[in-house]
Amino acid sequence: MKKVLTVCLIALIAVASVFAQGASETASEAKLQKVRVAYMPNYASLCSVVAGMETGAFAEEGLEVELVEFADGPTIIAAMESGSIDIGYIGHGAHKLCINGRAKIFAMSHVGNGDAVIALQSHGIKSAADLKGKKVGYASGTSSETILKWTLESVGLTMNDIQAMEMDASGIVSAMNSGSLDACAAWSPSTFIILEAGKGDAVKLSDNLTFSDRTASISSWIVMDKFAKENRDTLIRYTRALYKGMDYRAANVEETCKAVAKAIGSSFDTMWAQRGDAEWITSAELIQQVKDGSMEKLYETQKVGFGDAADQSAKVSDYVLFDVMLEAAK
Repeated sequence: MKKVLTVCLIALIAVASVFAQGASETASEAKLQKVRVAYMPNYASLCSVVAGMETGAFAEEGLEVELVEFADGPTIIAAMESGSIDIGYIGHGAHKLCINGRAKIFAMSHVGNGDAVIALQSHGIKSAADLKGKKVGYASGTSSETILKWTLESVGLTMNDIQAMEMDASGIVSAMNSGSLDACAAWSPSTFIILEAGKGDAVKLSDNLTFSDRTASISSWIVMDKFAKENRDTLIRYTRALYKGMDYRAANVEETCKAVAKAIGSSFDTMWAQRGDAEWITSAELIQQVKDGSMEKLYETQKVGFGDAADQSAKVSDYVLFDVMLEAAK
């Protein structure tokens, strides 16, 4: 009898051990790896990643995205260099820092048209030529500075011909709305806010499409070289989830606008107005651009457009991780 009880007890212990092991594995599987992701508060920056979060694409890849807001690309790169951010989104202007070796691009986001130079007609500005001698706000090192310089160059002016006022994005909006600036260079959603507040007075002098013959206004997802090498699997999984977000966004624009508005405490109307800020591509289109070489040409055009501000000897393949984009699509 004791022998039977002993055998039964052993069997029960074995079964309990199996259940405990299964529970442990389930708990382990349920634990997501946190990834700290830097963004700017606009539709272009968030549409893919928020769509991926809302549809569970990141969770499926074992990732939990922690969104952290920043004002611009250069400060995002600085935060990544300090180690407080893992992955970041940057607009066009900050790409020169990637070209100069400070970060790697692991996924293209889009080619945009969200930057603009805006002026107040009541301050005597009807065209770009009228910017001479005027107070113009801009954010140094960003796409704001880039489009301002191009706009000035188009009419034979330089930064020395204006009263260039360096400030952050929120400062530009406040200064334009109060009338303490004559003009500014900004990006979406600041451009929409300024144009709406100055309706009838504020006028757009130029945007990205104005200079489409000389550059490609690309926005991208970036990472530090060290993180890319030490956490390649994480990067692949993040990119794969990002692709799912891109595809959801392409087919569900209204729902994506709602999700982004909720994520940053903005209004649906504000997000809806920004849906035309870029050419939004699907993951299949992105991969095709990698394979046929057109994406590399876009980045090359962008690099050339930066002139002396970027290392023109750098190869696109030195700072753009096309292999990550391709592997994530498998």
